[in-house]
Amino acid sequence: MRARVIFGGLALIVLVLVVLVVRKELVLVHGTPVLLELAPVDPRSLIQGDYMVLDYAISREVRKPEDPFDDTTGETGPNTEDGRLVLRLDENGVGRFVRRDAPGTPLAPGELLLRYKVRKGRVRLGAESFFFQEGHADRYDGAKYGELRVTEDGSSVLVGLRDAERQPLGGQQVR
Repeated sequence: MRARVIFGGLALIVLVLVVLVVRKELVLVHGTPVLLELAPVDPRSLIQGDYMVLDYAISREVRKPEDPFDDTTGETGPNTEDGRLVLRLDENGVGRFVRRDAPGTPLAPGELLLRYKVRKGRVRLGAESFFFQEGHADRYDGAKYGELRVTEDGSSVLVGLRDAERQPLGGQQVR
């Protein structure tokens, strides 16, 4: 009996992990490509290896004017909030902030949703870090855009970084 419980628990954990992976793969396959402008980035961590902290410029546009701003911490707004942004892609596939999604408000033609979370006053759009192979930091120094795949419900996955001309960086293959 005890072995069944242990194996049942392990099977449940594996099943949950498989479902999470399949969901992300579906976003990669069926998601709309969206480029988001990056604000200045931080290029490394000695503890975690080579990576780039991503700060999307659109996150700064999303802040509400009435959100309080703390100059000592650099934080704004409420501590937690979840929602969706409405974006419109420009002629280059760059997502531009239109408004926060309001339940029941239909999307206009050409608009799409992107989920966001506010944590500790910071607007987060999903992947906030981009890890790369040690010693390859120079390949990503010119990053100006994060490339995401976004589904109809606003779920997203970061698939790579792009330069100022919107070309893939680091020899990445775009799906």
